[in-house]
Formats: sequence, structure tokens, C-alpha cells
Amino acid sequence: MPESILAPALVVAAHPDDGDFGAAGYALQQAARGRDVFFLVCTNGAKGTSDRTMTRERLVPLRRQEQREACRRMGARDVFFLDNEDGELVYDRRFLEQLVRCIRTVRPETVLTHDPTDIIMRDSFINHPDHRTTGTASLDAVYPTARDHLNFPEHLAEGLEPHKVREVLLWGTNQPNFDVDITAEVDRKIEALTAHVSQFGSRDDFISFVREGWRSDDGRYLERFRRIELRF
Repeated sequence: MPESILAPALVVAAHPDDGDFGAAGYALQQAARGRDVFFLVCTNGAKGTSDRTMTRERLVPLRRQEQREACRRMGARDVFFLDNEDGELVYDRRFLEQLVRCIRTVRPETVLTHDPTDIIMRDSFINHPDHRTTGTASLDAVYPTARDHLNFPEHLAEGLEPHKVREVLLWGTNQPNFDVDITAEVDRKIEALTAHVSQFGSRDDFISFVREGWRSDDGRYLERFRRIELRF
């Protein structure tokens, strides 16, 4: 992987489109700065439809294709897929190893993922169990697991050295402490989301709904994160 002047960022999402909802504006800004932004999707998206004519055999490759297109629209460097079963994601050693392997491969300065802290979001949304599992395992992968050479020592034989992430940004949080102004990027964020045709099609009501979801009281559009700065 060619070296970039800026250390990479890694977006870790449970399902296709989660990372776009949570951090597309941030990804667009960072890519415009010349920073390599990578996406990691932890499940196969096999249950992401209300269309009763859709089969999983069609849906899984379709959602992968849609995520690749969304990442292209965001200017992301690449996207990786773990293909764990949608709706049945389990935090076990295998899943932790997959996350640590990706962190040690990409070597990001910043990891963005789901906030696993709360089950109920703003009294209007139940945080999906795959989101909570992804967020918890990602935090554990960042600290302490990816840092310590005694964790998954087989990685060393493959040339994957331990790595220290310096910043974590959690989306979907009840405790935001860090705002990113995406007013200039909001239309492109929506464009990335509409790549997920199997989920949203060309619905104008969806576009209006999500646009208002990011609009602040002062008229700006914000992505709000819980920021964790790892200083040691």
C-alpha cells in the first residue's frame, strides 16, 4: 500500500450503508485532504431488505456492489468485507482477530465506528445488536489488542506489526462531544447513500428525512461523534 502524507482513517461498520450514514461527510472531507480512507463492513447485509421477492443469493453481492459504489462516491481508498452473517454477529476471538488484522494492515490514525454504549438512541431508535457488537469489538481491537504483539502473534509472521490508533470517533451516540460541519458535503453524502438502491431506491421522502436529521438549529449540517483521544 503506497504511503500517504496523512495517516489513514478506517471506518468500521456493521452493515453496508452504516458507515455512510455515520461518517460519509467526514470521509469526503478527509479524502479531499489527500488522506486515505478505508471502509470495513463486518456483515454480509443478507437481511437488509423488506422486499419479499429478494433472495439472499441476489442481495449479498448487490449490497457489496452498492457499498463499493458508495465508497467510490466518497473518494474512499478501498473497502473490505468480512461477510459475517447479518443479524447474527457474535463477538468472539475470530471476529476480534479480523478487526485487529485490518487495523494492523491499514495502520489508521483514526478509527470510526458505532457507539456501543446505549441500546436506546434518543428515545426513538433501538441500536441494532450488530452495531453494538461491532462497536464493542472495534474498541477492544483498538485498545488494547492491536497494540500488543502477544495478541495474535501469528500476525508477526505475516509482517503485520502491532499498531496504536490515536483517535476514535463514535457515531450514533447519545454523548457527542465532537462536531464535524458537513454543510459543504451534505449533498455528496446523500449521493453516497443513494448508491444503496436496494435499501432506499430513489425515494424523495428518504432524502428529505436524512437531510433534516443532520441539520442543526443554526442551519448547518453536522456529523456528531463521541471523540476519544488516545494519548499514550
